[in-house]
Amino acid sequence: MKKKLLILPAVLAVCLAVLYLLQMLLMPKYMTGKHQEGALIAEYYHNAGNNDVVFVGDCEVYENFSPITLWEEYGIPSYIRGSAQQLIWQSYYLMEETLKYEKPKVMVFNVLSMKYDTPKSTGAQSQREAYNRMTLDGMRWSVSKWNSIQASMTEEEKSWQAELSYIFPLLRYHDRWSSLEKQDFTYWFKKDQVSDNGYLMQTGVKPLGDAYHEMRPMDMNFGENSWYYLEKMTQLCKENGVQLVLIKAPALSPIWWDEWDLQIEEYAAKNDLLYVNLLDYQEEIGIDWSTDTYDAGLHLNVYGAEKAARWFGKYLQENCDLPDRRNDTALSDIWAEKVATYNQRKETKEG
Repeated sequence: MKKKLLILPAVLAVCLAVLYLLQMLLMPKYMTGKHQEGALIAEYYHNAGNNDVVFVGDCEVYENFSPITLWEEYGIPSYIRGSAQQLIWQSYYLMEETLKYEKPKVMVFNVLSMKYDTPKSTGAQSQREAYNRMTLDGMRWSVSKWNSIQASMTEEEKSWQAELSYIFPLLRYHDRWSSLEKQDFTYWFKKDQVSDNGYLMQTGVKPLGDAYHEMRPMDMNFGENSWYYLEKMTQLCKENGVQLVLIKAPALSPIWWDEWDLQIEEYAAKNDLLYVNLLDYQEEIGIDWSTDTYDAGLHLNVYGAEKAARWFGKYLQENCDLPDRRNDTALSDIWAEKVATYNQRKETKEG
């Protein structure tokens, strides 16, 4: 009888271990190809701590600012918690989670996602479940992750099966057996770092062609849900003694309409927040849309991202009382390794 009682938990433990290993194998690795942004959220946990500035937002942060440049030029240690089409509620819960690992002096939020008011799976401003996964699967389990899942699911996803698949991703990816690649086995147990403190480097050059023409939204007012989460960000930062800085990154599409800009300006003034639209400072930053973008103005390449970081770092030091920490020997040693990795990555990509 005692042996049977011992065997049952042992068998259960083996079954759980096998299921966990299968889940690790079948989940996308995002190590190579064009979807490396799927690896970004999980990389933060190995770099948490001692960051004076943490960015949150979509591709307009993780492709448009170089934390290495912020360090080299100003001694500002920073990290970008970015992910593809990161929505404002996801940004809020990433902020909330970040404060459990460290307390930066400044949180920077890119305001483009204010245009998406609620999760939608259809329409002109639809969200994709695949992008939700790129943000949510990489988060460690916490109340923040669970709340982000609840806020992110589209109407089509709101079922107990979908919720369960976020808890146990094996239920979502079990059919990847037929499409497993070499990288799934290579990175089964350990992944490479694809970013430089959350910055996803691009070295290609594709100049801006014709100016972008997009349909103006019929309703130019941001939605109630977007304002709700922006207010939650504001209060979260105030309660934790963190300065919230709102930005619009220097990207030409999607178009950032003047009516949207004015709404953020008014909110920032009302709440004593800094807001800077870097599109207004393109000449001062030195952005050249014939050389500093890899995709015709949608995002910056590394040469543009270094320029943007150089300008924004000066702005942060002048307006946020950030110290130059290059005299901190222990921190400088850590960042020397980061700089070396960054330079090697840049040289490899350029070659």
